[in-house]
Amino acid sequence: MTNRFNAAALSLALSFTFGSLHAGAAEPEEFTPAQQSRIGEIAADYLVAHPQVLIEVSKKLQAQQAAIKAQLMAESALKGHRLLMQLDGVPVKGPMDSKVIVTEFFDYECIACSMMAPVMEQVMVSNQDVRFAFRDWTIFAGHYPESTQASRRGLSIWKQKGADAYMAYHNGIYCTGHNEGKLTSDDIEKVATAAGAGEEDVANRTAADALIAGNSALAELLGLTGTPGIIVMPAENATADNTTVIPGVVSAQVMQQAIDNAMK
Repeated sequence: MTNRFNAAALSLALSFTFGSLHAGAAEPEEFTPAQQSRIGEIAADYLVAHPQVLIEVSKKLQAQQAAIKAQLMAESALKGHRLLMQLDGVPVKGPMDSKVIVTEFFDYECIACSMMAPVMEQVMVSNQDVRFAFRDWTIFAGHYPESTQASRRGLSIWKQKGADAYMAYHNGIYCTGHNEGKLTSDDIEKVATAAGAGEEDVANRTAADALIAGNSALAELLGLTGTPGIIVMPAENATADNTTVIPGVVSAQVMQQAIDNAMK
């Protein structure tokens, strides 16, 4: 029987499995073609008999790739640190002198953002010394106009009523369970009314649209690929080691670890 296997996986597996055998040993002489062929046969037989080795190697490789990706995203976020700290017009919750800023780029039509909303609520309650910033990034607006409508309404509420009313509206929209095209104008107005908002300030739409456009440009500068995109970093002295970029839905525990890391 002929055993076929991926060459890269074999190389990794050999390194993972047999690498310790060469530790401290002198460099071997170059193997002959016959010896190389025999080593390949032995390795193939070993991997067939121990398939868990390839599984472990695959896990190790994935972890290494994830760590490299996280490092690159953190370094990209650092380039936009000054812009992320400019919060004029951006809805925020938490003390102005907070040492840590958590920024979420979101869309009200995003189902993943809806899943992340209760996690953010939980983390906010546990970290009242942290400032949370919510940046509307209406990536679904091309398909669902309610994406822009909901963001405009939220920004108007923030401007008129402040943080508590805004958070009631923000979380209320996600509590409807309507997203990916199911959110309606009626949903938006009902949630706005429940949050204590009055009539929308239509004159604020131009400023809201400008802010949304700025958020979109910033998200692209940071290399974010979708919503939710969450960045946890110190307000000052941010580095790649104390900055975390979270591209998607995570647990409260993961969020807390990122906050604790930024606090160091």
